Amino acid sequence: MMDFSAIPAALPSLLEGMLLTLQLLVFGVAGGVALGTVLAMMRLAHAPLLSNLAGLYVNYFRSIPLLLVITWFYFAVPFILRGITGEDTPVGAFTSCLVAFVMFEAAYFCEIVRAGIQSIPKGQMAAAQALGMTYGQCMRLVILPLAFRKMTPLLLQQSIILFQDTSLVYSVGLMDFLNSARSRGDIIGQPHEFLIFAGLVYFVLSFSASLLVKRLQKRLTV
Repeated sequence: MMDFSAIPAALPSLLEGMLLTLQLLVFGVAGGVALGTVLAMMRLAHAPLLSNLAGLYVNYFRSIPLLLVITWFYFAVPFILRGITGEDTPVGAFTSCLVAFVMFEAAYFCEIVRAGIQSIPKGQMAAAQALGMTYGQCMRLVILPLAFRKMTPLLLQQSIILFQDTSLVYSVGLMDFLNSARSRGDIIGQPHEFLIFAGLVYFVLSFSASLLVKRLQKRLTV
């Protein structure tokens, strides 16, 4: 019979794991959106070299599993830094995972941003240019604000996916929420109870966030 009585005493360590998960989520989304926006601008550029480079980046990272990216950065980043600096530079699991999330999610955020920009009527750009704005000013002051308003639900939906994907950091030993629950359950001898509890937490948070995204999407549509 399942016994969940040990979970309340373990909440402090589980909260620490959740804090780390949320840190990865926030920094990963912020970095991914920033890099994804740059990639989207490159893909829409009239310069074939920039467009092809951005397209190659997006197609590559969308064709490989995230777990592979996490482990690759964990082992490769210190090796690359050693080749550049000639010294052993400790990077740490958190930094490696964060870099992996930013690089990987940027490929998906890029396509969301690109679709958002392309959804804006061309008349908006023409009107801004008629006022004497440069291309950069048009994008920064007119097109991107309108595009981000339209694509906010998609960005948030991708963020929910990233929240679930943060559980993959177990592969490099990072103690996120899921790994903390699994480890605590193994120590106490109740692995099933702690994994069920972790699954319920992920479900409640993800499902609640999805409902909020749907409500936001309806408001923006109106």
